[in-house]
Amino acid sequence: MAYVITNTCTKDELCIDACPVDCIHPKNDEGQFETTEQLYIDPATCIDCGACIPVCPTNSIYVEADLPPELVEYTAKNAAYYN
Repeated sequence: MAYVITNTCTKDELCIDACPVDCIHPKNDEGQFETTEQLYIDPATCIDCGACIPVCPTNSIYVEADLPPELVEYTAKNAAYYN
């Protein structure tokens, strides 16, 4: 996984709009949106373009290698959402 969304995500969907391959979910029109704490990046679909990072108003998206130690758990949480 190249990019990871962390717990400060506010589900504003700006990253969804910026993603050229539709790898960030759930979207507002998907059933899980209301009950899911945050958005997640599908590691199998992500093309590592980085388009999501600059549009995130809460700086919740990291390159996996740059995750602070206290946020490393979000790598597994993003992947688990799609498994």
